[in-house]
Formats: sequence, structure tokens, C-alpha cells
Amino acid sequence: MRTKANDVLAIVLLCLLLVSCKENYSVGEKVGTLTEFAKSGLIWDSWDGRLNLTQTGMNTAGEPFEFSFDNDRNDQDSLISLLQKAQVEGWKIKIKYHRVQGWNWFENRGRFDYFVDDVEVLDKNFANVMRSNGNTQGHVIDTIYVVIDKSEVKKVLNK
Repeated sequence: MRTKANDVLAIVLLCLLLVSCKENYSVGEKVGTLTEFAKSGLIWDSWDGRLNLTQTGMNTAGEPFEFSFDNDRNDQDSLISLLQKAQVEGWKIKIKYHRVQGWNWFENRGRFDYFVDDVEVLDKNFANVMRSNGNTQGHVIDTIYVVIDKSEVKKVLNK
């Protein structure tokens, strides 16, 4: 037997559910290199990726930024092909995104709630220092290599 209190409670819960949904919950930009980019899904296939974040030329130690391309849009083929090339070439990129809150319950739009709006290539030689074509301009190198000469170590130890 339904009561008025149950009806009011159901209406209040429905209103709260609808109010908590927001298309542009947050917007922003992330900079880094792609570590994963693939099309996957059980029911709805979507392009999803992970961005290894960089800060002032160095990798950050945090979690990668996980994003999707919105299945509700069909105008992103050029951005998808740009990210495929960026992953293979190791380019440093900036991803502009928006986050949805509550509109992706069944992951029908994509695996993650962060959706790509635009992609900008920042550095094509970021991870490929050897492909600089003889260009001697300065650039950021993400890794430092240390070479230890065993003969020098032996000299120090023998003193």
C-alpha cells in the first residue's frame, strides 16, 4: 500500500538525482605523454587513454590522467588520429577536457568521466631526442643517465 510519504520521498530522491547530474562538472587541461590509447569496451566501444603527466619537463610521480572520447560525438576522428600518432612518436601533448558528473552511469559515453575536447601538440621531440635532424637548439630531456667508470671507482677505493 502506497502512502503519501513514500510518493514525496520518491519525488525528492528523483529531483536530487537529476540535480546532481552535470555535463560540465569541471573543465581543464593536462600536459604529458600518452602511455596507453586504445579502443575497447564490452557493450559500447570507446577510445580511452592514459596520459603520463609532466610538470616543467619532468614526469610527475602521481597517477596517470585517464580520459575517454565521448561516444555521443562523431566529430573527433582527427583528434583520435592525432593521439594515435602522438603515442607512437612520443610527443608531449596538452589535452583540454571536461568532466561529467552523473551522465555516464553505464559507461555508454566512454569508460572514464573525463572527455577530450581538444588536443594540442607541444613538443614533437620530447621523447625522441635522436630524431632532432641535427637541430642543436635546447630542449627538455626527461631522463638523466649516469655512467660509472669502474676504473675510476677502483682508483678512489685504493687511495
